[in-house]
Amino acid sequence: MKNNRVCELLGIKYPILQGAMAWIADGNLAGHVSKEGGLGIIAGGGMPVDILRNEIKKAKDITTNPFGVNLMLMMPNIEDQIDVCIEEGVKVVTTGAGNPGIYMEKLKSAGIKVIPVVASVALAKRMEKIGADAVVAEGMEAGGHIGEITTMALVPQIAAAVSIPVIAAGGIGGGKQFLAAFALGAEGVQVGTKFLVADECTVHDNYKEAIIKAKDRSTVATGNYTGHPVRVISNKLAKEMLEMEKRGATVEELEKMGTGKLRLAAVEGDVKEGSVMSGQVASMVTKRESVKDIIEGLMRDLETEKENLFKYFGK
Repeated sequence: MKNNRVCELLGIKYPILQGAMAWIADGNLAGHVSKEGGLGIIAGGGMPVDILRNEIKKAKDITTNPFGVNLMLMMPNIEDQIDVCIEEGVKVVTTGAGNPGIYMEKLKSAGIKVIPVVASVALAKRMEKIGADAVVAEGMEAGGHIGEITTMALVPQIAAAVSIPVIAAGGIGGGKQFLAAFALGAEGVQVGTKFLVADECTVHDNYKEAIIKAKDRSTVATGNYTGHPVRVISNKLAKEMLEMEKRGATVEELEKMGTGKLRLAAVEGDVKEGSVMSGQVASMVTKRESVKDIIEGLMRDLETEKENLFKYFGK
């Protein structure tokens, strides 16, 4: 895309970032997304450093294009993970679960672009102040850990508050939302749920089928009063957790209930007792596709929606 700051900043063809999904977004998926012109992102949160290094090498074997690593800053091995990213020449790091301020100089000195994921205007402004290259503004429509503001409301407020590029996340499933994100002030999008069913995604087949079968009201948010809500496909586990919340279960009880449940779904394929994290656009994901087809389809749909808009309003 011409004159797109996200593409120029990251050295990519299309302003599409693949969401970092724990236990799912590995070097294979990230490598193929980057190969096809987007920015693939390895979900590094919680990975031992040797595994993270191996996943980075997998992505390198697939493409010479830039790809990223998502780091969860609260992890005890975060400094070692950062060292691995620097040693392996990773070009982009996205961050969550903390403030990257104390690591910013080290990352930037290594030539790494730093893009925090934010869910509020205040946090976006703080990230710009400490030197972030861009921010991902993630609305509550997203899968996994979410904030409290919708993408529609969050993105334009952040875009008006900062001068660095804003990437919209949460509820991006097709050309209409892609175009809407730009209208709201974003210069790129981050897509997660749609890539779950990619041929190159190694998540369990049962997980993929749960996404494909999802309807418009299939997702729920659990852990709402804990301060760490999580959006998932409604299943036996989610219903039990919501019942526990109604009964006034403690944060510790809820956290214990959820421990290990994402791996149970993503790796072992238990989509009843496991945590099937998914965005609200799951009902729009109706078939398995290659990464190439997903990215090219998003760009094609974006152009179609632009033309439809021009027909309606005139150029």
